[in-house]
Amino acid sequence: MAPVKFGIGQSVRRQEDDALIRGKGRYTDDHTPSDALHALMLRSPHAHATYSIDASRARGLAGVALILTAADVGDLGGLPCQFSLPDQPFTAPPYPILPKDEVRHVGDAIAFVVADTVEHARDALEAIEVGWTPLASVVGVANSVKDGAPQVWSDHVGNVLFDVSLGDKKAADAAFAGAHAVAEISIVNPRVVTNFMETRAAVCEYDAGRDHLTLTVGSQGSHRLREILCRSVLKIPMEKMRVICPDVGGGFGTKLFPYREYALIAVASKKLHRTIKWTAERSDHFVGDSQGRDNVTTARMALAHDGRFLGMDVDLMGDMGAYLSTFGPDIPYSGAGMLPGLYDIQAFHCRVRAVFTNTVPVDAYRGAGRPEAAYVVERLVDAAARKIGMTPDAIRRKNFISPEAMPYRTATGKIYDSGDFATHMKRAIEIAKWQEFPKRAEAAKKRGFVRGIGLATYVEVCGTMGRERADVRLDANGDVTVLIGTQSTGQGHATAYAQIIADQFGIPPERVHLMQGDTDVVATGLGTGGSSSIPSGGVSVERATRKLGAQLREIASEALETSAADLEISDGSIRIAGTDRSVSLTDLAKRADPSKLTADESFSSADGTYPNGTHLVEVEIDPATGKIELVNYVVVDDFGVTLNPLLLAGQVHGGTMQGIGQALMEHAVYSEDGQLVTGTLMDYALPRAADGVSITFETHNVPCATNPLGIKGAGEAGAIGSCPAVVNAIIDGLWREYGIDHIDMPTTPERVWTAIQNAQRSR
Repeated sequence: MAPVKFGIGQSVRRQEDDALIRGKGRYTDDHTPSDALHALMLRSPHAHATYSIDASRARGLAGVALILTAADVGDLGGLPCQFSLPDQPFTAPPYPILPKDEVRHVGDAIAFVVADTVEHARDALEAIEVGWTPLASVVGVANSVKDGAPQVWSDHVGNVLFDVSLGDKKAADAAFAGAHAVAEISIVNPRVVTNFMETRAAVCEYDAGRDHLTLTVGSQGSHRLREILCRSVLKIPMEKMRVICPDVGGGFGTKLFPYREYALIAVASKKLHRTIKWTAERSDHFVGDSQGRDNVTTARMALAHDGRFLGMDVDLMGDMGAYLSTFGPDIPYSGAGMLPGLYDIQAFHCRVRAVFTNTVPVDAYRGAGRPEAAYVVERLVDAAARKIGMTPDAIRRKNFISPEAMPYRTATGKIYDSGDFATHMKRAIEIAKWQEFPKRAEAAKKRGFVRGIGLATYVEVCGTMGRERADVRLDANGDVTVLIGTQSTGQGHATAYAQIIADQFGIPPERVHLMQGDTDVVATGLGTGGSSSIPSGGVSVERATRKLGAQLREIASEALETSAADLEISDGSIRIAGTDRSVSLTDLAKRADPSKLTADESFSSADGTYPNGTHLVEVEIDPATGKIELVNYVVVDDFGVTLNPLLLAGQVHGGTMQGIGQALMEHAVYSEDGQLVTGTLMDYALPRAADGVSITFETHNVPCATNPLGIKGAGEAGAIGSCPAVVNAIIDGLWREYGIDHIDMPTTPERVWTAIQNAQRSR
C-alpha cells in the first residue's frame, strides 16, 4: 500500500512552489543568450485600412539588423483554423503572417523589426513610413449582420462564416406551440481579454550547421505548436525544429495557439544566423493575442403549467473577430452543444452563426464555450421561474436529469455518464442558509442596501483533447521520472502526477520528476486544454506506472527468488509481502536491463467527462452608487474523484474569481470605428482580492463511469458556474426591489445605478 500521506485524495502541497516563491522559476523572458538580437512588431492603428509601407529609412538606422514586411514572407503559409463543421464545410479566409496591403483590426501586424537592442528596434519601428487609407469597419455581431454593414471579407457575404442548426427545430416548434407559458431572454456575453500574468515571449536560436531551429516559448503545448508552425507555416520538416516550453505563467487557452511572432522570429533567426528574442508588452497582448467570449444570444423556454421544460430554442451569434484563430469557430458551435445544461430537455433547437467583425480574433478562453452556454441556460431558467411563479431551486429540481436516467443522452448528443444534480444543489442551499435569507435581506434594507441571492447549476465537458501518452521510468538513484506532453501553466501537474505514482510506488513527491515541454525529450504531446491533463494524462501516468511496476516486480522476483505475485512496492523498495526481505529500487535499477526500467501507456477520453456543480451567491447592492459587494459564496461540485483537495480548491477559487471579474467588471470595449478603448490596464478592470469573498467549497463526487480513475476534470469549472450565479443574485435583488429582470455583464456600478434610476422613473 502507498503511504496515505502521498497518494490520491491527499492534500499534498505543490512541490513546484518552492522554486517559484524563491524567484527561481525559469520563464521564457529569463532566457536571454548574450548575443541575442531583439524584436518588436509594428501594428495597425486602424480597424480596417489599406496601406503602403516603406521601411528603407528604418533599415538604415543604427543597430537595425532586419525588418520583415509582407513582401519578405510571402512564401509562408498562414495561421490555420483547425476546426471544420461535420456536415457543412466552410472556407476560412486567409490569416497571413503579415497581411499584404490590407489590415482588418487594430493591432493587425504589418512589420517585424529586429535590432541589437529593444530601444533601437523601437526607433526603427517609429521610422517606418506607412501610408494609410482607412476603410469602413464594423464592430459587434449585431451590427455586422445588418443589411449594408461594411464587409470584413468580400467572400463572406453578410459577414457570416456559417449559419447552422443543432437539435430538432420541428420538435422545438411543437413544444412551443403547446406551451402553457414561454420565458425569453436576450443577453450579451461580453468580450474579455485573457490577461495571464506572463505575457507571451519567444527566443529562437538557429544552428546553421544542422539547419535547425530551437524555439523557446511560453506555450500550452510544445508538440502541437511545432506541428502547426512546421507543416502549415514554415513548411519545413518537423525534425528541423525543437520547441522548448519552460515555466509558463498562465495560459487559459490563449497560449495554446500559434501566433505570428513565432513564425517571424524563426524566419529572422534563419536569415541572420542569430539568436532573436521577442517579448510582448501588455499593450501587445491586448491587441495581438486572441480574446474570449463575445456572444449575443436570444433564448426561449417552453413551459408546462407545473414548470416542466417542454422545449428550448436558442439563436446564438459568436464573434470571430477579423480572422479565424486556431479553434475560433468551434467555440460557439461546441458550446451550443452544452446549452441543455443539467435539464431533461429533449425538444431543443439552436441556430449558431459565426460572424466576422473588425476586431481581434476570438478563441478559447477558460471553459471555451461552456461558460457561455451555462450563462444562457441558467439565466433562462431563472427567467422561467419568475415567469411561472416558482422559486429558482424548485424549478431546477423539477427539471433536473435524475441519477437513475444515467447514462443520459442530451438532445445535442452529449452522453452524461453520472451525476446527482439535485443533491449538490441541496447541499449548497443548506450551507448558504437559503431559508434564512429573508431575515438577512430585511436587515440589509434597514441599512439602506438591497440584498440578492442567486444560484446556478452547470455541467461541462472535459478531457476531449485526444490521446495523451505518458512515459514513466525508474532512474539510477531510485527516483521516478515522468515524461508527458501536457504542459503545466500553473496548475500543479508535477504534484498531481507524483501522487498518482505514489499510489503504486509509495515514494514521496520530491522523488518524482516531471519532464515536459521539450519536443526533443518528450515523444508526443497534445498540450494542455479543455481540463484534459488529469482525466487523460493522469490515466496515462497511472497505467504506465502500473506497467512499470509489473516489470520491476518481475526483475525483483529473480533477486528475491520468489514469485512476482508475492511482491509489493512501497517506500522506495520491493519486498516480499509480510516479510522484511526486500530490494531497493536503486539496487534494482543497477542490475536491470535498461529497457525494463521504462514503460509507456496512453489514454483517450473519447466521449469526454462531465463535471457539474452548483454555485450560490449572495450580494449586497448600494442603490445610491450601484456598487455590488459579494457577501457569501458557496460552491458544491462533482468532480468524480478528488486527486488533491488543495490543488482542486485552488483551481476552483481561481476560476471563480475569473468569472466574478467577468460578471462585475471585465469588458473589452471597442468604439464604433474599431478602436479598443480598454486597451491597457488603466482602462480594463481586473478583479483584485478585495473584489472577491471567502468561498466555501465542497464536493459531492459521483465517480465518472467512463474514466478509469473516476476523474471528471476541474480546471475550468469555477469560470463556468460563477457568472450566471453572480448575475442571478444581482437580478434577484433588483427584481424584488425595483422590478428589474435583466442586466447584462459586466454589472458595473454605473449600469446598476442607471437601471435603478430608470426603474424608479418609470414607476
